[in-house]
Amino acid sequence: MFDSIDDWVIIGVVVAVLFYGSSKIPQLAHSLGRSMGEFKRGRMEVDREIRAEQAKDAAAAAPSGPTP
Repeated sequence: MFDSIDDWVIIGVVVAVLFYGSSKIPQLAHSLGRSMGEFKRGRMEVDREIRAEQAKDAAAAAPSGPTP
């Protein structure tokens, strides 16, 4: 009966309207969008730190010059 994602989206919207009312839906969407943006920024920062550490480790592991 509920085979596609579209069916579940429609059910979710109906449930949200029943629980929160139609006036609260835009506020909830705004809050959700801000939360997702903050999460993405945090994830990008962690990725950047990991890459910096990997580059530092790779530079330290590489030989600096010819050995006599």
